[in-house]
Amino acid sequence: MANGRCRMHGGTSPGAPIGNTNARKHGRYAAEAIAERRELAALLRSMRALVEEVDGQD
Repeated sequence: MANGRCRMHGGTSPGAPIGNTNARKHGRYAAEAIAERRELAALLRSMRALVEEVDGQD
């Protein structure tokens, strides 16, 4: 709910418990995976900028 409370029980939603092993099933949200995706995105941005720079020189 928008107010952060359960619509059925009225309590707050604390999220997953600390140490939840279900959250690590595929590793998509692991710190290493996030860092790797950010690094790859930065590399792609720089490659696109380089291509634009080379295309602009023609």
